[in-house]
Amino acid sequence: MYKRILLKISGEALAGNGGSGIDPAMVEHVVSQIVEIHNRGIEVAVVMGGGNFWRGRQGINMNRVTADHMGMLATIMNGLALQDAIEKKGVQTRLQTALSIPAVAEPFLFRKALRHFEMGRIVLFACGTGNPYFSTDTGAALRAAEIGAGALLMAKNVDGVYDSDPKKNPNAKKLDRLSYLEVINRRLVALDTTAITTCMENNIPIITFALDEPDSIIKAAMGEKIGTYIG
Repeated sequence: MYKRILLKISGEALAGNGGSGIDPAMVEHVVSQIVEIHNRGIEVAVVMGGGNFWRGRQGINMNRVTADHMGMLATIMNGLALQDAIEKKGVQTRLQTALSIPAVAEPFLFRKALRHFEMGRIVLFACGTGNPYFSTDTGAALRAAEIGAGALLMAKNVDGVYDSDPKKNPNAKKLDRLSYLEVINRRLVALDTTAITTCMENNIPIITFALDEPDSIIKAAMGEKIGTYIG
């Protein structure tokens, strides 16, 4: 069991089978587990992707900086949805953003985030790093390092890291355990290189697993064997 974890949830996973938007059943599936691990005494931070609303330039000839800022704003919508659902279960939260939007969330402040943990709150981080050209995976790794998380939990649509794309190769093999350098050197699709190196330099293990599996977040937070362990 970890003392403090950072959970990264992809936007696509929050969309459920619908592919876009927010699936209420998936939000309930996620939030019930987040509240459960919080009630077990684990300090929880959450980073949300925004791919259920906006991903890259979506085939549009758009400036990369503009497109990335649109993606950051999408993560705020997911953060507000999770915040509302968690607080309806009686647990206090704070949503912090890397972009200044004071009408809906606090700006990210390291010491304030730590104070929220001391007060028994769940902290949600939106807008990635606040900079274009960096993924929300990198934002999650950065926040995990800043708050001293014991592990980075990556909840995705696939149940771990494979030696090749399982959608294209029916014989792809799931890998249970990898080193950081193996992921980088073998160019395995897990999370981007910047995120991997950030975790490697700060000795933060990464567990990547399928969000739709029963109790997958709880199992990962409790240190049970699930998905792929990178460390």
